[in-house]
Amino acid sequence: MDHVPDVPDPKARIPGQIRYIIGNEGCERFSFYGMRNILTVFLVSSLLTYLPEGDRATAAKDVFHTFVIGVYFFPLLGGWLADRFFGKYNTIFWLSLVYCLGHACLAVFESNRTGFYTGLALIALGSGGIKPCVAAFVGDQFDQTNKHRAKVVFDAFYWIINFGSFFASLLMPIFLRSCGASVAFGIPGALMFIATVILWVGRRHYVM
Repeated sequence: MDHVPDVPDPKARIPGQIRYIIGNEGCERFSFYGMRNILTVFLVSSLLTYLPEGDRATAAKDVFHTFVIGVYFFPLLGGWLADRFFGKYNTIFWLSLVYCLGHACLAVFESNRTGFYTGLALIALGSGGIKPCVAAFVGDQFDQTNKHRAKVVFDAFYWIINFGSFFASLLMPIFLRSCGASVAFGIPGALMFIATVILWVGRRHYVM
């Protein structure tokens, strides 16, 4: 077995597989914030119209807050699954598929409360479950020889998160108004599917 030097190598490069993880994260953040930023508006204007008008905003807030609670609860499950059973890559990949299924439910069941809420639950599970794994998975790709390059990568990692979030927040309300809920929820779903494919394409190159 080759010995890996324990000192930084000034000539060491950023691991090539990082591009897959960063691409995955950018698409995933667009999908999440794109969906989240139109959720309350959609609930008030469409899904909850069976309620008296004065009650819709409160009900929409309840749904939104329950969803957010799930997003921040499920990292506990995702981290446990990654550490105890499946490893980071497998946890991210399989929960990303759950995430995609949740987006599909939002697009398909725009007028069906049970189907729509099921989609939100799946997105909370998928998004929350991968949350503790992705940044740690980036760190796993470095060793002692190139760890000094990690700062550049994490700067790019967090930049792409904000890039995806910004454009999702800017564009998705426009799509909701001009194209309707199926398209507005379908686009984030398509981006999440692309994110999953990007992650999968790099599978042979990752340090597991």
